[in-house]
Formats: sequence, structure tokens, C-alpha cells
Amino acid sequence: MPGPIKIIEKYYPPDSKAYHFLIKHSELVTQKALQVADRVIEMKPDILFIKNASMLHDIGIFLTDEPRLGCFGDKPYLAHGYLGRELLEKEGFEDYAPVCERHVGVGISLDDIVKNNLPLPQRNMLPVTLEEKIICFADKFYSKNEHSLSSEKTVPRIREEMARYGNEKLKQFDEWLVFFKEPL
Repeated sequence: MPGPIKIIEKYYPPDSKAYHFLIKHSELVTQKALQVADRVIEMKPDILFIKNASMLHDIGIFLTDEPRLGCFGDKPYLAHGYLGRELLEKEGFEDYAPVCERHVGVGISLDDIVKNNLPLPQRNMLPVTLEEKIICFADKFYSKNEHSLSSEKTVPRIREEMARYGNEKLKQFDEWLVFFKEPL
């Protein structure tokens, strides 16, 4: 497999705003994911998979309409996960592709999609493997926000954000806090 940066550069010009946001965010998520993996090392997480998949988890953002990130696609931002999956599958990276659609929020269930009429394919988009859960969890600590791109969010702030999507999502995040031994 070519390195994640080579794959990203196929779709993002290195001098673009979108590239800047994607690379910086992905590097921070990768660092956090590796810290989390180290805390559950006895479970034998696949470190190389985590490094590569963390860098690629948001590759679909350029296909969305999010001008503040330099993305001028025609899909809503929520779609970046499944669009990233389709892109990586097309590129032949089937192992990494599911991480793209399963990292959004704490995962999106088929019930969530149907009940909320979300503009997503009707299937479960919940993290399944240990590695997917680690990356999904790590992603919650960083936003692609120009003013706080490098700032790690606090657990209370993440919990507040998760609560907006319902008690079930907050409960999942809280379970991961314990499971991944996150310092509070």
C-alpha cells in the first residue's frame, strides 16, 4: 500500500486549504489513537492499521459542501464518511474503507438514519473492530475548526456535544472513556 499521504495527495492539492485541514486533523487523531491503543495494548490492537486508517478516516471531506474547510463538493458534510469509504474501496483499500463511514459521531445506526431521515445509505455505520472504535473515539477529541484545530477538546466538552445527539450516544462515549482508560 502506498502511504496515506500519497493517497490523500491524489485528491487534495498539497497547497490547498482542504489539504491543510485534513492533514493537521488526521495527524492529531492519529497521535491520539496511538495513545489510546497503547492504553489497551494487552488487547493487541493493530498499530500499523491504526496509523494508516487514522490518516485516511476523513478522506471524503472534499466531496462535501464545507467551504470553511476549502471543500466545495455537492454533498452534505455528514456524507463524508460513506463517501470516503466509496473512494477507498475504488482505490482498492477495502480494509481501511469501513473506518471512514464508521467514525462519524460514535457511529450511526440504521435506526438513526431511518428515524432522522439522514442523507446516508441505509445501513449500520457503527464501529465494529477494536481499531475502528479507537479511531472513532480519538476523532472526538479534535475538530476541524480554524481557531482550535490543534486544541484537544476536554472530556466535558465532548460529552456536551454527544448529549446533543441523545443519551444513547453519550452513553456510548462514556463507556469508551472507561474502556479506553481515558484520563479525565
